[in-house]
This record gives sequence, structure tokens and C-alpha cells, in this order.
Amino acid sequence: MLRHHLRGGTALLALVFAASAYAEESSPGSTSQPSGVVSLPSVVVTATPLNSLTVPSVDSQKETLDKTAGSVGFVDSESFANHYSANLRDVLQNSPGVFVQTRYGQELRLSIRGSGIARAFHTRGLEILQDGIPTNLADGSGDYYQIDPLALRSAEIYKGGNGLAYGSSTLGGAINFVTPTALTAVAPNILRLYGGSFGTIQGNGQMSRAFEKLDFMANATVTHARGFRDHETGDYGQFNGNLGYRLSPTLETRFYVGAFVVDQLLPGTLSLDDALNNPKNASAGALAGDQARNTRVERFANRTSVALDVGKLDLDSWLIHKKLIHPIFQVLDQDGITYGFAPRYTAPLDIGGYRNELIVGARLFGGNNTALQFVNNAGREGQQTLNARQDAYNYEAYAENRFYFLPQLALMTGAKALHDERRYNDKGGLPADPNPKTAERGYNGFNPKLGLLWEPRKDVQAFVDVTRSQDVPDFTDLNQTIGATNTFVPLQSQHAWAAEIGTRGKYERFAWDATYYHSWVRDELLQFTVNPSTPASTFNAGRTVHQGIELGASVDLFRDITAPNAGDTLTIGQLWNWSDFAFRNDPQYGNNRIPGVPQHLLRTTVSYTRAGGFYFSPNLDWVPNGAWVDYANTLKAPGYMLVGLQTGYNFDNGLSLYLDARNLANKRYVTDFGAVTNAQTANTAVFYPGDGRSLFLGMRYAF
Repeated sequence: MLRHHLRGGTALLALVFAASAYAEESSPGSTSQPSGVVSLPSVVVTATPLNSLTVPSVDSQKETLDKTAGSVGFVDSESFANHYSANLRDVLQNSPGVFVQTRYGQELRLSIRGSGIARAFHTRGLEILQDGIPTNLADGSGDYYQIDPLALRSAEIYKGGNGLAYGSSTLGGAINFVTPTALTAVAPNILRLYGGSFGTIQGNGQMSRAFEKLDFMANATVTHARGFRDHETGDYGQFNGNLGYRLSPTLETRFYVGAFVVDQLLPGTLSLDDALNNPKNASAGALAGDQARNTRVERFANRTSVALDVGKLDLDSWLIHKKLIHPIFQVLDQDGITYGFAPRYTAPLDIGGYRNELIVGARLFGGNNTALQFVNNAGREGQQTLNARQDAYNYEAYAENRFYFLPQLALMTGAKALHDERRYNDKGGLPADPNPKTAERGYNGFNPKLGLLWEPRKDVQAFVDVTRSQDVPDFTDLNQTIGATNTFVPLQSQHAWAAEIGTRGKYERFAWDATYYHSWVRDELLQFTVNPSTPASTFNAGRTVHQGIELGASVDLFRDITAPNAGDTLTIGQLWNWSDFAFRNDPQYGNNRIPGVPQHLLRTTVSYTRAGGFYFSPNLDWVPNGAWVDYANTLKAPGYMLVGLQTGYNFDNGLSLYLDARNLANKRYVTDFGAVTNAQTANTAVFYPGDGRSLFLGMRYAF
């Protein structure tokens, strides 16, 4: 089966490459800066002029994002184009406020402001969108596997309540990953080939064409990696495409299609001693159960945009089918669909001579999932233990308004109203659980936002705002394995008020992005590991506080170093995330810190670039003190320091060659772990060891 999918993916790449060979020549792809530069407003983006209703230019994306009265971030794909991009950490690692750690393969922890802080798997409290359309399942859960870093043109990061512009109101916010069209692509044809440590080989091809009324783009990636650890082999096939058609000057429609194949063996978690001294080992449970995560996902979406006399109406619709075979403590066999419709109206208005910008939208989406479980017989399905159906339905409406009562000062107001339903039907009839059970829970919410945005000069913004967030439990939270029985636990939704103040901008040689935030959280959804092979249990905490500083800065220390007008530059970039997450007067844990995320994370880059195309960029990742592992605060993961290097050359003809070296000192460290209640009494084989020294070579040809 896997070889069949890989052969199909390889054939697709060959087809793309062959078609590209007949393409007419165009200007070579733009030279890219090394990935070490912090993702800040100073990033220079390049875009092809276009006239599209469904997809704005990259410059327009950035301009719209900077109108947010709150903390946001932007990543141009050209900032990471010339290094090995295995997963979303390579896309987001230089973004202030984003905590992203690789566990194995493309599995990672992605957290913003403590979203999903204690969850050791998948998405929690963060909306993942592609081209403005949700990829999360209807219950809020989701994976990152279907976001292909090599199929992106940009990424928009909306932290916390600032995701309201897309209808998001979770604690972490939203990240919108934008794929290119023929009108925004760097070049009509792009070929990439990567190879390196741990048996890694990756090929990618992209082709796009634009005609008078029609344009299309196709992007395919095939990846094989044996992995640093035993039992970690991963094979991925990812395809993304879109086709746009302009029916009239005021009406345009765009269809998106995606197909994603994942066959990932799981290495499991280890004790702290083994993670540091025998990091290549797989856990005994992972080997005995031949644990794996195999998914097949097909995604279809459409955006139809109508230009009105005043403003624009976007009509989004989507359908996602996901099949999961997941041998862990038992074999999870799930098959489900997610579907939705989301109208969104945006308009620049004139109110009594004052500038005003309005966003009004709604999201109506649902999903139905068949959830089966079987005894795990060395990775195969044994006796059936669960036959259930999970249904989720969401009805949401939101609005955001920016009223410029002074030319440089805007008042932002907004709110989201929601009604979400979760229905669970355990059909029973099995030897392990003969009695059918049904349960359901509804969640209502109203989440307002109020803020001020000051723009004292071009490319400089300052803001202050207050938002309310609400996280509704997903079925992983609601369906818990207690003993040998799957039980529906009617948890509360998580609520938080958050205040933030910050500034971002660029001025001459300097660029910065700095925010302080403070969140008062009630009923926080926290997890703890029952045992290393069983999904964590979720509970509602009482009062907790999340506060921190998100800081990114860069400066061109020297310009024209080797000679006058030489065009070479030495730039230093610094990222610092301070994360202070703790209980407040909890009956059991007092004022202990919440486990999962280290208090301090720093990333330093020094980049030397020459006008001729050469660049050299060492980087340093430093976690001075690791995070607490347990709620009782008796065990901490150790801190670490990693040294890396990126270097390469961008030729004038669109060819780029590069080298990406990671963990050069071959440091043994813990990259992530699952939280436990008390490390003195619980099983603490919950650690993921980080990868050892690695080296990747690659080429990209844009033509």
C-alpha cells in the first residue's frame, strides 16, 4: 500500500517536472535571505502584481495584518526557502510568541500563549487554517501533517483573541497558512531536492500558469525519512492545488484540492535517563504494539468572491475526509468527514468623514466521525472494544470594526457569538461493553474584543487590547479511557480574559516585535498522562494565569563591510519568549507552575549575506531551564543549548544550493514530554529525546 502511494507520488512529481520543461522562460526566482532572520515586519516580501478577488498579493496580506490592534506575525516563505523544511518548526521557529518543538517525523507540539500546554499530542486551543479555510476537524482537534512547508507562500499568525478576523476565539489564536497561486508564486516552476541524515530524501515540484481568466497551481512533495530513533520511519505524500476562474470583473471563484498520505511509525516515549543516555531507542510498548499513525486525508474547498459597490463578499465552503489507523494502547480505527460554509464581508467605509474598516462573518460547520477501537495485537486489530459515533456542530457569528477617529489612531471593537454541540453515541453490543450509551453537551459563548491601534509613522504600530477567549473541549477531552472503559466526561469549556500591549515595526537598520500579555483563565483544559501508551486524561482546572513576553528584534550591525557599495551585510537577530503559566490558589496544586513549556526560550542568529548570493548564518537555540514535568513541581526537564548553521549560494539563474547543519555539538536533550500529576508516584517514561547531529544538502531551481 505504502509503496503504491509513493510510486503514485513519484509519478506525479515526474509529470510536474516534465510539464515544467516545456514552460516558457520567465525571470529567475528572487534571492532569499537566510532563515536565521527573525520573522518581523522588516522581512522584505516579493509579489507578482495581480488582480485577483479571491487571493490578495503577499504585500496586501502583510499590510492587512498590520492593521490588527493586537499581536500578530508574518512569515514569507522566501525566509525559509533555502533550508531543509521537514515540518512546521522550520516555518515558525523565528516567530516571537510561538513555541514549536519537533517530537518525531512531522509530529510536533505547537503552542501559543500556553494553548494545549500539557497535551502531548495533536492540536489544542489553536485554529489551523489554509488559505483562510479551517483544517481542524469540527470538534476543534487536528493534525499538522497536511500543512506542507514546501507548498506555502506565507503564514499569518494571529495570537490569542486576534484570530477574531477569521472567526477564531481560542486561547492560542489562529495560524493561516497561505498556498501560492499562479499570481503569487515566486516563479512559474520550482523544483526542489533534499537529502541528508537519518536516511532523509525529499523531492518537490511546483508548476503554475496564468491565463486571461483562468489560473492554476499544482504542488507535490514526497518525503522518506528513517528517523533518528528506532521505529521512527516516516513516509509522506502531499499534494496541494488550486484553480481560479474570473467569471466577470466582479465575480471570481477558486477551487482548492489537497491529498495527504502519512505512514508514520511511532518510537514512543522514554524515561529521562534513557532519553539522555539511549536516545535512539524506541519504547518497549511502541515496539510490542508496532505503534503507528497512518492517515489518508482528502480536502476540497472553494472560495467565491464578489466585489460589491461597497466592500467584498467571500463565500467559503469545504469538505474534508479523514481515515485514521492508529495502533497505540489499542488500535484506533476512525473514518470521518468535516464540512462547512463561511460567508465573510469586508468593507472600507466612510462614517461622517472618518475612515472605517469592517469585517463581518459567520461559520457554520460540522463533522461526523465513526470511532472504532480494537485490541492491539502487534499492530493488528484484535477483538473490537468500541463502536461509537462522534458528531460535532458549530454555529458562529463574528464582527470586527476599526474606526479611525484620528488619522493615525483606530478604535477596534469586535465580538464572536457561538453555539457548539458535541454528541456521542456508544452503540455497545460488544463483549467488552454490551450496553449502548449516548451523551451530548452544548456550549454557548459571547467573546468581545476592544483595542486601540496607533500608527505614528509608516511601518510602525503600537497597540493595546483586551479580548475574551473560549476553548470548547474536543472528543479526545470528552471521551476518556478510565480503567478499561471508554467514558464520556462532560467537561466545561475553558474561558479567559487577556490583556496585551505591544509594538512592532522597522526603522532604518532596526526591526522589532514586542508584546506583553496577561491572561486570566478559568476552567483551563489540562491533561495528564495515565500511562505512556494511553491518551491523556483531561480535567478542568480552577483559576490559572498565563502571562509572558514575546520579543523579536534584528539589526543590521554592518553594511558594505568588504568595500564601499559591496552590498554585504551582517545582521543579528534575537528571539525571546518568556512564558509564566501557573495555578492560582488551587486546592491541590496551590500556585505551582503548569507543566509543559519552559519559562525561557531564546534563539540567536548571526547572518552574513553578500549581494552576489552567498550567505552564512550560524544559530543558537537556548533553553536555560527546562519545563516542569509534573503538576506537583517535583521534576524538571533539563535545559539545553543547540548550535546550528545554514549556508549556501543563490545563483542569478534561479538555482540555489544550500547546507543546513543542526545540533552540531551532538547534544543529548529532551525536546518534549507528556505531563504527569506527581513524578514521585507516576510513571515518568514520558520524554521525547531530541535528534542528534544532522546535516542536510539541498537545491532549489526556480524558473
